[in-house]
Amino acid sequence: MTSSSNGGHGEAVYEYQEITTHPPVMNLARPFIAANLQEMCMQEYVMNSRGMKLFSCAWLPKGNTPPKAVIFLCHGYAVECSVMMRGTGERLASAGFAVYGLDYEGHGRSDGLRGYVPDFHALVADCDAFFVSKATTTHSRSGRRFLLGESMGGAVAILLHRARPDFWSGAVLVAPMCKIADDMKPHPVVVNILKTMTGIIPTWKIVPTKDVVDCAHRLQEKRDEIRRNPYCYKGKPRLKTALELLKVSLDIEANLLHQVSCMLLSILFLLYRESKHFF
Repeated sequence: MTSSSNGGHGEAVYEYQEITTHPPVMNLARPFIAANLQEMCMQEYVMNSRGMKLFSCAWLPKGNTPPKAVIFLCHGYAVECSVMMRGTGERLASAGFAVYGLDYEGHGRSDGLRGYVPDFHALVADCDAFFVSKATTTHSRSGRRFLLGESMGGAVAILLHRARPDFWSGAVLVAPMCKIADDMKPHPVVVNILKTMTGIIPTWKIVPTKDVVDCAHRLQEKRDEIRRNPYCYKGKPRLKTALELLKVSLDIEANLLHQVSCMLLSILFLLYRESKHFF
């Protein structure tokens, strides 16, 4: 099966390859047992316009009843969907929602150098092509489509929504990467060095930051879960990755942060208004 999407970075053609053998579920967290959930979540690989295989997963409600809405997960930096967001997917599916996730290039079980984001906008274009394809083919009759982004995935969700504001019903942002905290901002001298060195050694893991896992997660249980997960990247940010995240964060902070505040208020109102219908 193929689909195409033009997100400003050329035409992305996807070839869907269903996984015939499912990897064992790692017992990294307390499992959530959902009576209404399908026996096994769906998993497949898709191929992006750069010839890379990206891992995707889905949690679907039981039976042939159309889902209440389709929700697309955007995971954070250095993590993945199938394990780290499994609880979210299962709970939403048990409530009647269709849920899809995609591991970005260089993340989880997708192709690419671990923890390496050479082009943030290409990453967003991959998600756009896959999500739009699923929404318009597999779930063409479902009128409600939402994005759910965590951390860096929040920035992905914001940019996806900006690209197609009329396509998405809304977005749920969990601790989104909209602004770099003052205590994590690199010194201007470091930024200048970063820009110079990125053209020479883009993949080197020499960005002087605190432990990414500790900075991104407050709960020790969550930190331990990530460190036990072999699909999560635990090294220091690579030079080009750090520069890409910095550029995107500054762009959102300067041009979209006020819109995000308005969007969050709209989401809260929408969830309140639709809660009886959904649940």
